[in-house]
Amino acid sequence: MAAAGGSPSIVEYFGGEDGYRCGYCKNETGNLSHGMWAHSMTVQDYQDLIDRGWRRSGKYVYKPIMNQTCCPQYTIRCQALHFQTSKSHKKVLKKMLKFISKGDVSKAVSEEEPMDSHIEDVVPCDFAYKGESRVSQSELTPLSVDHTERAENEDEDTGETKEEVNVQKVESGFPQISADKDTPLLGEPSRSAKIVPAPPKPGKGADLSKPPCRKAKDIRKERKLQKLLQNQMCTIEGSQLQADQVFLLQNSKSKTNQPKTIEDFIFVSLPDDARHKLEVRVVRSSPQSSQFKATFQESYQVYKRYQMVIHKDPPDKPTVNQFTRFLCDSPLEAEDAPNGPDCGYGSFHQQYWLDGKIIAVGVIDILPYCVSSVYLYYDPDYSFLSLGVYSALREIAFTRELHEKAPDLSFYYMGFYIHSCPKMRYKGQYRPSDLLCPETYVWTPIEQCLPLLEHSKYCRFNQDLKAVDEGRMKELGRVRVLHKRTVMPYSVYKKRRKGPSDEASVQQYASLVGQTCSERMLLFRS
Repeated sequence: MAAAGGSPSIVEYFGGEDGYRCGYCKNETGNLSHGMWAHSMTVQDYQDLIDRGWRRSGKYVYKPIMNQTCCPQYTIRCQALHFQTSKSHKKVLKKMLKFISKGDVSKAVSEEEPMDSHIEDVVPCDFAYKGESRVSQSELTPLSVDHTERAENEDEDTGETKEEVNVQKVESGFPQISADKDTPLLGEPSRSAKIVPAPPKPGKGADLSKPPCRKAKDIRKERKLQKLLQNQMCTIEGSQLQADQVFLLQNSKSKTNQPKTIEDFIFVSLPDDARHKLEVRVVRSSPQSSQFKATFQESYQVYKRYQMVIHKDPPDKPTVNQFTRFLCDSPLEAEDAPNGPDCGYGSFHQQYWLDGKIIAVGVIDILPYCVSSVYLYYDPDYSFLSLGVYSALREIAFTRELHEKAPDLSFYYMGFYIHSCPKMRYKGQYRPSDLLCPETYVWTPIEQCLPLLEHSKYCRFNQDLKAVDEGRMKELGRVRVLHKRTVMPYSVYKKRRKGPSDEASVQQYASLVGQTCSERMLLFRS
């Protein structure tokens, strides 16, 4: 899916030689990643980039150096159409239903409940950025065909023609990046009372390689039914009718035991006298819609309280500017397509309204093949509702809903899975899910990856040793460059460039984004 007549992606590549502080293991220099500033980006380019291990934080797009970084971060996706709710997921959904319909508040946190942190894809280190982008708007705006030099004609090997490129105004500046935070505290609502934290349990987290537990009474019922069926089948001739009846009983039993879907819990009819009303609204955050602007201050205040109570930030942080750069700014161009979702593609805030006020906000990107979850923040008074888990389940249901209109959109991306950090393993509990091979960029079921990760924190998941990265850069000369307001292939730019060669940097960039993106996106060169 390409943007018909839309602006191309424009990026500045920064490399990634220096080590930074890791938000997971707290190593001061162990976190290594490549980074680039995206002045603008199409949703198809970003989809292709996250399928090569990239993620965004505001307008900064980064890719961990997997075989060198202290805590390898594997891209994880959930197969939303086949998602099965676990026992702990159902508990969270039932808890929300009880609260909305009856006002019931859980008095204790279930020990089996997965942690309440969710999709905390802040860049997990203190990036020492190379300073704000100083690129002026005029440098980023390629001239139209009538005014550009016909640079492509200098290179007979490329069949490119000059195209008019409309670049929207770019606001420079880097997002405020903070370290990954600890697990949000769980406790009772605290309108007047203090939130009581639940101490974290020690251990390595759930063993995701084992099948989910079954209730003993269900197993007993199943055995009894099987025994009854066998006895009936072994009786004298003429009792086949009884055997058929038992078979029908077993068949009807299996139908009634069909697991409930997320939708069965979320869209259940509520009583007329329900105590609360919960509404989920999707508002476009970039460019900011009128609904987004109207609720900006309320949304910011929820984030500020979340940071102060859950993550112990001082009262003067985060500022409006930091909030905007980190959670509102996005390089993604808004796109609408005939076969796309009604809301369109791009960046959105999914607001959770309880009785007329915002209690949580999920920051998401809607892309050609997936809903990509970026971050979640919520009102600490409602920690008892396990909003991290609940919002993830709602986002999976939302993905399934979008799939009805956009058939290609069928996955839910949860950011990074970090097996070497036990508190981040909860993302693997949303099944079925896949991890991205860091060498060949093919998806592998998580069950096959876990035994490998137990032996080594860095793994190549693709067991075909002959397999290579099919999307790798093959022709460096075809990389598209934006230089002096002119779009040209790298082969032409290389001849024009004055000063030391930058071929090593361009080669590294092209190998990381892949041949397809390197030929579609514009790499800014001063």
